[in-house]
Amino acid sequence: MVAKDTVFTKKKTLNCRGKLLDLSTPLVMGILNLTPDSFYDGGELNTIDAAITKCAKMLNDGVAIIDVGAYSSRPGAEDISEEEELKRLLPYLKELVTSFPDAVFSVDTFRANVALKAIENGAAIINDISGQPHPQPLSKGEGSRASMFELVADLGVPYVLMHIKGTPQTMQQNLQEGKMLNEVMFYFSERLNKLHRLGLNDIILDPGFGFGKTLEQNYELLREFEHFRIFDKPLLAGISRKSMINKVLGTKPENALNGTTVLNTLLLEKGANILRVHDVKETVEAVKLVQRLNSVPL
Repeated sequence: MVAKDTVFTKKKTLNCRGKLLDLSTPLVMGILNLTPDSFYDGGELNTIDAAITKCAKMLNDGVAIIDVGAYSSRPGAEDISEEEELKRLLPYLKELVTSFPDAVFSVDTFRANVALKAIENGAAIINDISGQPHPQPLSKGEGSRASMFELVADLGVPYVLMHIKGTPQTMQQNLQEGKMLNEVMFYFSERLNKLHRLGLNDIILDPGFGFGKTLEQNYELLREFEHFRIFDKPLLAGISRKSMINKVLGTKPENALNGTTVLNTLLLEKGANILRVHDVKETVEAVKLVQRLNSVPL
């Protein structure tokens, strides 16, 4: 367990299009899914007005970052084309940025071209599940484009680096038993070295709960979460309503709010700086209570 007098004290900021986000107090990242097949709220936001309404509620509830995604990363999700991802994303993103000019939007994508267009249309952070440092292929033999690492370094935008084994289509197939912490630590170390050499410093680390891990490995990473502080980077955790909760409690995603809040509270105590969630109000309350607890003089 991280000492109570150190969890919230270290000063960190993220430069999001000129707006500094202060991470000395943990922040809440709200999920805004534009996909028809996400595991919890797929298809919920089928109009721009519905997305604007949900965004307004999250902002009212105290969200700091709104994470917009147009490609489902649930296990076994359909692998849609880049064109389809952009078709889903850009009309919504443009309207959201216009409607909420002071809000900070991140975009959940692993494609460099989608990331570029998102930043050009008002996004401030790239949340990349792939952690892929290599150039990505264009369609059918057109060569390759700059890697995501090169792109975010050129743009100078905050970047979420997540650990994953496989892809959303394959990550829960043929899972390997065994300890996971050292593998994730090496993964972060190797990729941080590449990103630093490219000149990017605003990097957020996400161990990728549920992305190619067994149930035991997910709980190992949660138990050992404070070890990721060694990298001196903001830490993001995304466990909201996931199967690592439901498999233990025998619940479904729609009944997993209580379990989510319990685990998010533990992650706050272990040093999480950003919690990525479906339920903003409840998570903001958890942050306030843990912060209050840790402010009590010893």
